Amino acid sequence: MNSLDIDKAPADTRVVVAMSGGVDSSVVAGMLKREGYDVVGITLQLYDHGAAVKRAGSCCAGQDIDDARRVAETLDIPYYVLDYEKRFREAVINPFMDSYVAGETPIPCVSCNQTVKFADLLETARQLGADALATGHYIRSAANGPHRALFRPVDAERDQSYFLFATTQAQIDYLRFPLGGLSKAQTRRLAEEMGLAIAAKPDSQDICFVPQGKYSAVINKLKPSAALAGDIVHVDGRVLGRHDGILHYTIGQRRGLGVATGEPLFVVHLDARSRRVVVGPREALETRRLYLRDVNWLGDGELADISGSGFDCFAKVRSTRAPEPARLHVADEGVFVELLEGETGIAPGQACVLYSSRENDARIFGGGFIDRAERAAEAERMLCELLASPSNEIAAV
Repeated sequence: MNSLDIDKAPADTRVVVAMSGGVDSSVVAGMLKREGYDVVGITLQLYDHGAAVKRAGSCCAGQDIDDARRVAETLDIPYYVLDYEKRFREAVINPFMDSYVAGETPIPCVSCNQTVKFADLLETARQLGADALATGHYIRSAANGPHRALFRPVDAERDQSYFLFATTQAQIDYLRFPLGGLSKAQTRRLAEEMGLAIAAKPDSQDICFVPQGKYSAVINKLKPSAALAGDIVHVDGRVLGRHDGILHYTIGQRRGLGVATGEPLFVVHLDARSRRVVVGPREALETRRLYLRDVNWLGDGELADISGSGFDCFAKVRSTRAPEPARLHVADEGVFVELLEGETGIAPGQACVLYSSRENDARIFGGGFIDRAERAAEAERMLCELLASPSNEIAAV
């Protein structure tokens, strides 16, 4: 059994490495090459590289493709660039825009992993006769009976498990994550030892097709009809002002609301149907229950077998938050998660990822996308009454 848990000698084991042009995937290719594996590098060109050539912090376009090619030359491995721009637009960019315009907070990195990287690229790797597809994600996998299970990485600050919860069991069995046991500092040192020119290259910070994190600018450019004006409404029914489009707001937003009432206000809900931005006090954000859609279960047994008392676990509702105590339920009304300590600022479209604990060795049980959040009783009552009333029935201040 080799270091990838494949019953072959490294020289007889072909591994396709998904190379983004960054430090992490480059080091993965270098590590496997150094161990004697038959390594093939592939980069997917995902969007218009012309506009991204000079932009730092991007991936899978322009300068990043050139960087990946130079790394492949340094390592002396075969390297290919596949044009996936059309597929990326259809599977990631368009659904992202539709979700955002609908008042959700989508996570395109999850969609990219689900469709382009771990479905399309994985199939390409199989066609090339590869025994595994390796990536530079910071997450660990290990044998679990006849399959493999996912675990948080050693470096908690680099934990990317939140973005990989939708990976299917079949994909997990084929994928390998060589960086899961390393820190970012160790990865950079390896890049230097290997003589890779990208050893000091900055990490990508933004969503690759959203420069400087300005979602609304991208949507205005690609879907100019999406920015429709509407009312800013208090959860108690008062109209406080106007806005230029709900796509400029996110649940939990505190600053830049464009209204003032003498009290701190937060975005509580985005009503896409009536184009209303609903604001209220912080307590109106408190959430105890989340209903999930498109659930991907990676725990032992079947999701449907979870008993009526629920499944105790830890839930993560933001990539930057630690997992907190929760209980997963499967009921007639759907799959939902009780947040035992509550949470604020939860928006539809975000992910709720489930873990065995909050520790670094926690197993990932999967998760789902948040379909709706149920708030504290009084806030839920007020919001339901507001959404049930037509916008022309609401009194202006």
